Amino acid sequence: MKFLVIDDDSRMNQSIVDTLGKLGSCDSAYDGVEGLYMAEAKSYDLVVTELILPKKSGFEIIRDLRKKSNCPILTVSAINSVEKRIEGLRLGADDYLSKPFNNEELLARAEAILRRYNNNFHSKYVNKDIELDYNNKMLRIKGVYVRLSGKIYDILECLIRSRNIIISKDQLFNKIWGLDSETVITVVEVYVSKLRKLLENHGCGGYLKTIKNLGYMWSDTKQPATEE
Repeated sequence: MKFLVIDDDSRMNQSIVDTLGKLGSCDSAYDGVEGLYMAEAKSYDLVVTELILPKKSGFEIIRDLRKKSNCPILTVSAINSVEKRIEGLRLGADDYLSKPFNNEELLARAEAILRRYNNNFHSKYVNKDIELDYNNKMLRIKGVYVRLSGKIYDILECLIRSRNIIISKDQLFNKIWGLDSETVITVVEVYVSKLRKLLENHGCGGYLKTIKNLGYMWSDTKQPATEE
């Protein structure tokens, strides 16, 4: 799982990163402009943001991000105003946690949010003949384990965790290779093609769909395979 922590207090930012590290990997941003840029550019399973930030507030991040994404958002702040908390929730935040807070409560709230987004928080995906074990990074088709290279596995997990939602090539590239990668974006097509052929060889190509001019989508319903 992938998380984004937006907080200008470096010690608090690192504390949250360390806590969420029990569930997955984390990126950090230290002001609102950087945070919103990263949240829009990459595909995260959860964004944790302070409300009071330099350059752009957490309220603005929530408002702008909600125009483009349904990514879960947890706000953490020392703001004691009930009105401000309600404002954040009405803008689209999923939960609010007051500072200072217990790290175990942060972890529990993050887990609760992820459970509500059912596609995101499971240890494995099982659909008919396909089973993907997220913890052990293993794919099994019709009871047989199928070996996947690192990037192909990452793409498959990303698509399955966001199943029934179109994921653009840009989103896949930023999620798997990273914003700073010098690799060209056409590498996405190459690896998706390899994944498709692997699935087709096991009679499961129909779950991976190419949506013309938009990107890719994993469907729980098997359909005739679509060529690149």
